[in-house]
Amino acid sequence: MTTQPTLFNWLSILLLGLIWGGTFMVVAIALEGYGPLTVACARTTLGAVTLLLLVRFMGRQMPHGREVWGYLAVIGMLNTALPFALLSWGQQYVPSAFAGISMAVLPLFVLPMAHVFSDEKMSTRKTVGVIWGFIGAAVLIGPTAFDFSQASLALPQLACIGASLSYAISSVLTRVCPPIDSIVMAALTLVVGAIFLIPAMLVFEGVPVWVDGRAGYAIVFLGLVPTAFAALLRVQTIRTAGSVFMTLVNYQVPVWSMIFGVWVLSEVLPLRFFAALALILCGLAISQWVALRKLLRR
Repeated sequence: MTTQPTLFNWLSILLLGLIWGGTFMVVAIALEGYGPLTVACARTTLGAVTLLLLVRFMGRQMPHGREVWGYLAVIGMLNTALPFALLSWGQQYVPSAFAGISMAVLPLFVLPMAHVFSDEKMSTRKTVGVIWGFIGAAVLIGPTAFDFSQASLALPQLACIGASLSYAISSVLTRVCPPIDSIVMAALTLVVGAIFLIPAMLVFEGVPVWVDGRAGYAIVFLGLVPTAFAALLRVQTIRTAGSVFMTLVNYQVPVWSMIFGVWVLSEVLPLRFFAALALILCGLAISQWVALRKLLRR
């Protein structure tokens, strides 16, 4: 049973929006000194080690049974290894703000999949919201979505959207996964991601070396703050204020990604980015209106 959000909950949700919204900027900085697989691998491995140490310190129990480990293997690949790699690769070519806005599409992917694979059914209002949001995604990619010529940005853009889809599939699988401690699950999914990414990094980019300057510090930050610390803060927020309250993060991340992209990285954003953001957030508001209304009443 959730309670009315406290001041700490509100500060937590603002901090999570800030952290996750700024992650795309930090990835762009890390890519100045490292390859995309190295960035994804370091982020996953550092986060896994940090959370495993916390799990041991807290005395949490590891799960038992083949079924739950099977879920963890698939969720780990889809929630860490694949999206981290896709985002890192795509951000070599597209603005960090694009990656941030593409993440706003995630809840819109979740709704139709949850309708098919879980007991959360679509309503007319949710359908309208999803369609509205996907129109925004189409505007975000632009008219060159299927232009795969050498100079085209279609593949990097689709990679970022693909990362959002991967997160959405893992989200649905997480809902139907057998019961498991949230912190243990976060740690083990990162371990799975590291298992996939370490060999890929060694084969394609070799053993990484420390790069002086902000790229090196950025890669450490990625593993410790948006991956490990934010995972713990997310669990704490959901447990004390509820998953409905947690949806407020969806509205913040793309906005912060644009602010950091323009302010820190001096990215020049086309007008369609702003139009796409407005359409996607409008679609989110329509699809989540009942939950938002309940939250506002609280």
